[in-house]
Amino acid sequence: MARPVHPVAIVVSRYNESITSAMLAGAVGAYTERGGDPATLSIVEAPGAYELIALASAAAERHRAVVCLGCVIRGETPHDEHIARAVAHGLGEITVKTGVPVAFGVLTTLNAVQAEARAAGDKGNKGAEAMHAALDAADAVGTLRHGPMPVRHTIHLPVPDKAGGHTTLRGARS
Repeated sequence: MARPVHPVAIVVSRYNESITSAMLAGAVGAYTERGGDPATLSIVEAPGAYELIALASAAAERHRAVVCLGCVIRGETPHDEHIARAVAHGLGEITVKTGVPVAFGVLTTLNAVQAEARAAGDKGNKGAEAMHAALDAADAVGTLRHGPMPVRHTIHLPVPDKAGGHTTLRGARS
C-alpha cells in the first residue's frame, strides 16, 4: 500500500524565472508522480532567492516539508556567493529549528547555460530532485518520530553517486 503524500509547500523565486519556472514544473510533476494531488500544494512566489528564507520559515509552520527553488547565477561581483551562502545557511537553520525538512533546490551556477541544463536539460531537473528529497525526508522524520524502534528507513529513488560515477537505485521504502 502506498504511503500518503505529505502536505508540501513550494517556495519559488521569481528571479531568473525562465529557470525557476522549469524547476517548479519539475517539482509539481514529481509530487504528482508520487501520488500527490497538485491542487493540495501550497505554491508561494518569492521576489528573489534571499527571500526564500522568510517564506520557507513561515511555510514550515504549516507543512510537513518545504521545497525551495531558486537560481543564483555568478555575476561580475561576488554578490552571488553572499546570497547563495546566506540562503543555504538560512534554509538549514529552518530545518534545525522546526524539524521540518526544507529541500534546497537552489541552483548556484557559473552561467545561464549551466542553470538551464539543471532546470530541465541534460543534467535533470533539480526541482523534481528537491521534491523527491523533501518527500523522502518527511517520510523518514515521520518514521523516526512515530515508528517502532530501531528503524531502518530507505528511499526508493535513484541516488546520485558522483564519486562512483553512476546512479544507484536504493531499495523500497520501509
